[in-house]
Amino acid sequence: MLEKLNLTMLVDFYEFTMANGYFVEGFENKIAYFDMFFRKVPDDGGFAIMVGLEQLIEYIKNLKFDDEDIEYLRSKGIFNEGFLNYLKNFEFSCDVWSMPEGTPIFPMEPIVTVRGPIIEAQFIETMLLLTINHQSLIATKANRIVRAADGRNVMEFGSRRAQGYHGAIFGARAAYIAGCSGTACAISDRNYGIPALGTMAHSWVQLFDSEYEAFRSYAEIYPDNCILLVDTYNVLKSGIPNAIRVFNEVIVPKGFRPKGIRIDSGDITYLSKKARKMLDDAGFSDCTITASNSLDEYIIRDTLMQGAQIDMYGVGERLITSRSEPVFGGVYKLAAVEKDGEVIPKIKISENTAKITNPGFKQVHRLYSNETGEAIADVLTLFDEEIDDTKPYELFDPEHTWKRKKITNFTAKKLLVKVFEKGQCVYESPNVHEIKKYCAGQIEKLWDEVKRFENPHRYYVDLSPQLWALKESLLEKYSLN
Repeated sequence: MLEKLNLTMLVDFYEFTMANGYFVEGFENKIAYFDMFFRKVPDDGGFAIMVGLEQLIEYIKNLKFDDEDIEYLRSKGIFNEGFLNYLKNFEFSCDVWSMPEGTPIFPMEPIVTVRGPIIEAQFIETMLLLTINHQSLIATKANRIVRAADGRNVMEFGSRRAQGYHGAIFGARAAYIAGCSGTACAISDRNYGIPALGTMAHSWVQLFDSEYEAFRSYAEIYPDNCILLVDTYNVLKSGIPNAIRVFNEVIVPKGFRPKGIRIDSGDITYLSKKARKMLDDAGFSDCTITASNSLDEYIIRDTLMQGAQIDMYGVGERLITSRSEPVFGGVYKLAAVEKDGEVIPKIKISENTAKITNPGFKQVHRLYSNETGEAIADVLTLFDEEIDDTKPYELFDPEHTWKRKKITNFTAKKLLVKVFEKGQCVYESPNVHEIKKYCAGQIEKLWDEVKRFENPHRYYVDLSPQLWALKESLLEKYSLN
């Protein structure tokens, strides 16, 4: 099975050169803290969605170097033999915290934190980023498309346009978590129980001597789930008339009702309106209309604004590749080290202020209004800090500190949960259906203004006074050097 491929060597080569250097310098047991976070929501949206933790867990559980890996590294002629022996006996022993899959996430807050020996913590960087970046990107895009459909089902149809087979499989998983009703990708149904959906292709219609014969044959085989593709030749002049004829001659006499038609080309708004009237006039008002063909959230939104009579959408390439913005910019940065049992915060400073990191071992608290249930803001704190939600709490903008707001009647929830403890998994991943339900519930708690497609309200990610003071002290310290 493809899923059993050993991915231990899927790393950037510099992770090996640094790890070798750490080993030679005697740092192999140096405890470090790394955060994964991102700086910008794709498509200038108001939020992203965290997905990919289950695959990260599986990767970490199966980390081991085989003889072929060691020989490959030895052949490079640059690695210390002691280091190669270390890799041969490699065992992951880090602690890992993560936000649960399906959680709405925002720029600059840790979504995964890793604590442990520096070689181990640094070594998983590439796969951690690859896994979380990809699925979070697709989930974020899929949810935009689902929200644009305004309650209508959206089916993920993009396998053949995905960036590789893992892109198709895990992209379907991410899309389903984010709200899609199912996928065309059969292996994702087999592996995760995501409903596999699909009917006929244009080639089926072309294979027969006539469109009518193609429809009739399909209806005879699948009378209880008959959805006909009506745009191979002419939607209004032949496709729908032939579909109605077959519904009357095959489906209804067998005691079934036709499920629907699909339109895959042309002006789907215009065609859906005409098709709806033709089907209704023929007595098939319960027959659904599905639209596909290079759709995205903007096209879907426009079709509905123009009165399209579409019940379901099949969305392919622009979802599975997040074509409008195909990169989720998650990064993995050192936040602290330990020395003599003390956590020493570290910071990265840049002329580009967006690249300045938040130092230290941190936790993320999401503050919810007890009155409305909506999320008010996220607050980054040092890990051992508590936010007392029985008392008023003052939020302040970490960049514009005069912007302050005192909140009351709220509940504070910690978002980072323990996943690995000393290398042992202590977290049980929910199934994909449970994650999907959780995701929908969490998005429901966001303000509508945050969910706008254009110019969404900026959701606040603030620093606690203690963390802000720590960051300011480090900025001042290094600015004097």
